[in-house]
Amino acid sequence: MQNRFGIKDFLLLVLVGAVLVSVWLSMSAGDRRLEVLQGLERRLSDVETQLFTGGGTGGGGDLAKEIAALRQAILERPVNVIIQGGGQVAAATTGIATATTPAASAPSGGSGGRDESWARPGVKIAWQKPWEFVSPPTDVPGFRAGGEFTEIFGAQPAKLVPYLSTDVYGRRVIDEVADSLAGYDPATLELRGRLASAWQEDPDGLWLRVRIRDDAVFSDGKPVTAEDVRWTLQDYVFNPQIEAERARSTLGMIQDVKVVDDKTVEFTFDKAMFTNLSYSMGIYVLPKHFYSQFEPSEINQSTGLLMGSGGFKIEGLDPDRQWTPGEDVVLVRNDRFWGPRSPLERLRYKTVTNDLARLVSYRNDEGDMITPTSPQFNAAREEGDWEDENWSLQWVNMRSGYSFIAWQCGPRQGRLTPFHDERVRQGMTMILDRERMIRDIWDGIGVVSTGPNNPESPTANPDVEAWPYDPERAAALFKEAGWEDRNGDGVLENEDGQEFQFELTMSTGGEIVEQITSYVRNQCTRAGIRCSIRLVDWSIFADLLKQRDFDALMMGWSASAPESDPRQIWHSESILDQGDNFIQWANEDADSLIDRIRATLDTGERMDLWHEFHSVVHESQPYTFIRVSPWLRFVKGDIGNVNTYKAGLDRTEFFRAGQMVTQPGS
Repeated sequence: MQNRFGIKDFLLLVLVGAVLVSVWLSMSAGDRRLEVLQGLERRLSDVETQLFTGGGTGGGGDLAKEIAALRQAILERPVNVIIQGGGQVAAATTGIATATTPAASAPSGGSGGRDESWARPGVKIAWQKPWEFVSPPTDVPGFRAGGEFTEIFGAQPAKLVPYLSTDVYGRRVIDEVADSLAGYDPATLELRGRLASAWQEDPDGLWLRVRIRDDAVFSDGKPVTAEDVRWTLQDYVFNPQIEAERARSTLGMIQDVKVVDDKTVEFTFDKAMFTNLSYSMGIYVLPKHFYSQFEPSEINQSTGLLMGSGGFKIEGLDPDRQWTPGEDVVLVRNDRFWGPRSPLERLRYKTVTNDLARLVSYRNDEGDMITPTSPQFNAAREEGDWEDENWSLQWVNMRSGYSFIAWQCGPRQGRLTPFHDERVRQGMTMILDRERMIRDIWDGIGVVSTGPNNPESPTANPDVEAWPYDPERAAALFKEAGWEDRNGDGVLENEDGQEFQFELTMSTGGEIVEQITSYVRNQCTRAGIRCSIRLVDWSIFADLLKQRDFDALMMGWSASAPESDPRQIWHSESILDQGDNFIQWANEDADSLIDRIRATLDTGERMDLWHEFHSVVHESQPYTFIRVSPWLRFVKGDIGNVNTYKAGLDRTEFFRAGQMVTQPGS
């Protein structure tokens, strides 16, 4: 038989030629190696498209699989590629990828060549686009790969254990290491697939079927499977012996998690709720093979037991020598990551709790980013050469939170505090001039908070007005609640002669903390109330909350989603099991509204319920809502591609240029 040079041979020749050219260019073009891979990615996509749409001739199906496998391997591995035995592609150096492989695996029937064998028939499939950088770092002038980025935290994380870490600092670290099925697009806040390549939703809201990416692996190289998802929820989060109360309070609607096949998992819900999709898809997927080797008590006692499938991994993970509070947190790039890989080799997080010392540390180049106090932010920008060497960022985003004083509405160690009475809580709010606090303490940055939602969110009720500064009205409310100066000593007493006194707990800090405590104590003294101050390290705050061991405390909440489930913080059932209703506030109207909010799928109707809930919380004042503030950040000017997104900052897009770079985008 005569040999013929057909379309298959031609395509293979083109493919081999493209790979050889990319190898040569990658070894000689330095930073342009990434662009070469992107070009190869597009060329391979064109070839695949022709084959998937019938453009090829005999043998096209097998050839398409070969191309898809090679294409995936090239993008999974670092940039300097060399062909090894068996047709595999291996890595030599940098390990940066700027594009991901397609969500669908090689074609095996179905629409557009996508594999639909995993799906329920007749239900729409939400296919997900590849997760890519919003702002590719390679497009920014001055791009360089490598280096370390250091953020200086203002408080010490207590734990780096998924679902057990309860503070924002631990969450920032875990977000880089443990990935989820879906996440919010930084620029649009659209919920998009990460570990999930596609999903199906029950039209009635009672089930969700999810397909996991074929190329998703944990940092040790083991694949992410449906069994990992099932185990994460049923054997870890829902295990009452593991201290994951916060997650359990928001994921209780999940009735069952079933493994359909190795890469397909299905959630069943006990009721249709607006959070079913976002909360189920937002869980950290943990590697069963790693965490299942530990007893619940070992997990609870751990401080740095952290493994995942994200873009970074904890350096030198050793269960017998875990990270502990007081040490720097060091993450290294995960070169097995399925998605766009950070140009940075390492992320470092260190803690300096004192405000002034933190700024000095930043000025001394001991860190690349800090959260300054409002006075520091304003003062630095007035320095003539500050903007020549630093970025001063100020913007409102999804995670912009609010600060508050939380009043213990339930018992503390068997006794009721004065704040179990709603009238007392209202009075406490009215003895604090919150506009003055923002003006004098926070240098005018921020606005008075009126309730539990970001004022930029549609969940906030625009008709609710902040409680006024009105000491006379507050005194009347105190008297109505049984507190008045009965012996003329200037201190309020109740009918039993007990003085109105309480302890305000705050995290240790610097000038801002001193100003807050001084102001609150002085205002209390003027109102006839004895206020003592307890300053504690942030790392032990979580224990105080779980034990309900406080009269009042000041802290803040930051959102992790555009619309969060109010049950976690406000429902009376979240008082139980050391949940986040640590003030033990029980309000029947609030409970009813929370249940209705969660069960209402129509957005307009749900917003109306949110507004009612806002009014109920405002009237009861379980918190005195102090201030809503924009995010403030100082970032060194040689850090490139720093963009202020609706979801916050994306550190994986940063790079270290070695010199001042172009002004960050907005």
